[in-house]
Amino acid sequence: MSALLPLDQAQQRLIALASRLPAETLAIDAALGRYLAADLIARREQPAADMSAMDGYAIRFADRDGPWTLVGECRAGSPPCAALKSGETARIFTGALLPEGADTVVMQENVAADGSTIRLTAEPSPEKGRHVRHRGGDFARGSLGLPAGSLLNAAALGHAVIAGHGELSVGRRPRVALVSTGDELVAPGSDTLPHQIPASNDVMLSAMLSDLTSETRSLSRIPDDMEILCEALASARDCDLIVTIGGASVGDHDLVGPAFRQLGAEIDFYKIAMKPGKPVMAGKWGETVILALPGNPASAFVSTTVLLLPLLRYMAGAAHCLPVYQSAPTTEALPAVGPRAQFLRSRVDSSGITPFPSQDSAKLSVLAAANALLYRPADAAGTEAGAMVPYIAI
Repeated sequence: MSALLPLDQAQQRLIALASRLPAETLAIDAALGRYLAADLIARREQPAADMSAMDGYAIRFADRDGPWTLVGECRAGSPPCAALKSGETARIFTGALLPEGADTVVMQENVAADGSTIRLTAEPSPEKGRHVRHRGGDFARGSLGLPAGSLLNAAALGHAVIAGHGELSVGRRPRVALVSTGDELVAPGSDTLPHQIPASNDVMLSAMLSDLTSETRSLSRIPDDMEILCEALASARDCDLIVTIGGASVGDHDLVGPAFRQLGAEIDFYKIAMKPGKPVMAGKWGETVILALPGNPASAFVSTTVLLLPLLRYMAGAAHCLPVYQSAPTTEALPAVGPRAQFLRSRVDSSGITPFPSQDSAKLSVLAAANALLYRPADAAGTEAGAMVPYIAI
């Protein structure tokens, strides 16, 4: 029996099977959740000129003690008001351009107005440049805003707009087919007999993929029949990735591996040194990547977290695609680990991270109550309570 493939090697080999998808150009309001295909370079500087950060009065710092004669008003969205001469001030509002000659803003709370005469009532010696947003203080024209591979979240889209962009080059969304197999599966909400179970995995995995803006096609409840399974897989041949759920082991009714081989796919690896999630298979069918996941819910969830999602991020253009590990103190001692890495469904809070007593991979109630996967590397020694341990937030 061949040795189980370590998780890090499985991740590397799975990603090596895939390619970055071609870029496409999208309007900025359609690019949420995509990854930049090229560096975002600022087409303008921000701010484009010195402007006020407060409502108040624009002054020359040389005249900082006042009093001043009010000669104008500067509003946001308007050209700058007339240049200031010595001893003059202009009423100015947040976001308004500073008039020529002004270099400092005095807050309106710190002055008193007597007709056109403005006097200090507090802050008797303003700092030069105080309450001024200086030209190019955020970024300069031609500067790097975001590197290629950055995730376009809400803040990134806002930055792209302020940098002068109305459309962006982004990686194409992966086309994914989710194929759940098993004679025991019935539609969600259906009445079940003792030998049946609602098909939860494809719903769960589709939800996990939704944040990646992938184009997901669900082929649910495919029976354990070689001909029907092959027809279902063939119908998804136009996808970039085919993911099967269940039927990936070696039992008499586990038909996924034989079906892919019958269709001409090449298998790259099978079985990972990971718990849960050992019976994972990956390969290539022409230009389509194939990934067969186990059917137990926790196994499918963990495999998706550490294998499928990184693969999709890579295909979509992400610079960093592997899971992000955080750390927390364990609230209890943890035993030594065998040759398979473990992902323990756990709760993390202000007191630390606590694995659930039961780690049965079929228990969705435990998975639904968890907010973290506590990671225990293969062959790790026992850990005392209070030790820092890595985890993936879920």
